[in-house]
Amino acid sequence: MLLILQIKSIALDKQEVIFKDIGVVDYKDAWDYQEDLLQQNVKVKSDNRQPTTDDRRLTTNYFLLCEHPAVYTLGKSGKVENVLIDDDEMQRKGIQFFNTNRGGDITFHGIGQIVGYPILDLERFYTDIGRYLRELEEIIILTLAEYNIKGERSKGETGVWIEPGVIGKERKICAMGVRCSRWITMHGFALNVNTDLSYFNNIIPCGIENKQVTSIEKELNKKVDIEDVKEKIKKNFEKVFNAQLLNTELMID
Repeated sequence: MLLILQIKSIALDKQEVIFKDIGVVDYKDAWDYQEDLLQQNVKVKSDNRQPTTDDRRLTTNYFLLCEHPAVYTLGKSGKVENVLIDDDEMQRKGIQFFNTNRGGDITFHGIGQIVGYPILDLERFYTDIGRYLRELEEIIILTLAEYNIKGERSKGETGVWIEPGVIGKERKICAMGVRCSRWITMHGFALNVNTDLSYFNNIIPCGIENKQVTSIEKELNKKVDIEDVKEKIKKNFEKVFNAQLLNTELMID
């Protein structure tokens, strides 16, 4: 009986997170959707702080996975000089461009890349952005390990790398950039799975010169099942954040 109670207690300690794979979606639509979910949670927190509020509500945690049609996104601290092609060439190549409110510099999103957007209330986990970024990295490191790829951190450079300590061989496989408002997160990570890496030739990825970009496909010299990668990411998200993902129908208007 004691063992059963302990198991139930552990289950209750897990944070519930609503999960949705929103498929292939335009970057701006996904950004607006995240912003809406974030603002809903900010309103809950604001309402809970009102002295006349008797019925206090919990915020809702979300984890979205998707792919985007070709797009370059520039972080709020990024430098436009790291974009090596002009607007006309982007238009000819069918690539969109957005200045964003996330951290980080310039990056690319495209088909064959898994983009993860956690909208989490960190006050229900921990109030530490540095730890949050390290745990996002850990999800990807654990996922790569299941493909016998050794993902690592690079000192002073957010994201996940292959051979970060070997000069001339450093290559980034997952970029990250987040925003946090009232301890609610948005934006997240972009893992190159079967990504067309030639798009990165038009930018200085993450503003870091003389370092390469890679993908799971390139490291293994074969395409991989992107749905399989998503399932591994979901499993490792639950492990790292001590969370339970709940599948539900979320719709983007």
